[in-house]
Amino acid sequence: MKRKEIATVVSQEQIASDVYSMWIQTEQIAEEAKPGQFISLYCADKSRLLPRPISLCEIDRGKGRVRLVYRVVGKGTDEFSRLRAGDTVEILGPLGNGFPLEEARGKRVLLMGGGIGIPPMLETAKQLDAEKMIVSGYRDELFLTEDFAEAGELYLAVEHPGEGVICTEGNVLDAVRENELEADVIFACGPTPMLRAIKSYALEKEIPCWISMEEKMACGIGACLACVCQSKEIDGHSHVHNKRICKDGPVFLSTEVEL
Repeated sequence: MKRKEIATVVSQEQIASDVYSMWIQTEQIAEEAKPGQFISLYCADKSRLLPRPISLCEIDRGKGRVRLVYRVVGKGTDEFSRLRAGDTVEILGPLGNGFPLEEARGKRVLLMGGGIGIPPMLETAKQLDAEKMIVSGYRDELFLTEDFAEAGELYLAVEHPGEGVICTEGNVLDAVRENELEADVIFACGPTPMLRAIKSYALEKEIPCWISMEEKMACGIGACLACVCQSKEIDGHSHVHNKRICKDGPVFLSTEVEL
């Protein structure tokens, strides 16, 4: 059940250029949240009416906290980056459907994240009861690598690697091919070009693949239809429908949506 509340910031730190990690205290959301879901944060500046959706990076039910790792891309996220321990922020969540962990239990799973699509794969990896191969794709600067290394077997793909970085130079699929990784299931989150390539790879290899779609959202609850995508449902005929990424997703079976 989604709920709106005033949450307290536990801590915040900058972990890369324009990338911040914030823990917030929210017992009910932490209790109910699932990997792959997100919450919406509201700005204190009321001139910015629409909330900002941010994926859940970690869920600590024992302490009633969730972790958000996000990139500053505008005035709203810049406001959030200035919050400190003890500050409060209005939130709504948990939102979306999350990854279907039961579909991957006991199997070999590729978890692929690219850019700011990397953070939601962390809690997914932590809760997944499977053989986990984690492939994280970066443009240049790394973040969360130590956290992922503790959650599974980690492979790095970096477009412009720095000196001494052990990685595949390129994208996540380059890393999959270079390391000859084979999987029964794929979970992925990242920008649309990356997801489009992963969908094609999964179809070629006949691997079930679930993707978490990044999209600008307005209301976050499916009321405004600002984040629709086209989907195909096969029921004897092929029908094209519009689905709301915030409410029907953000996680979809890759063959269900048009990219």
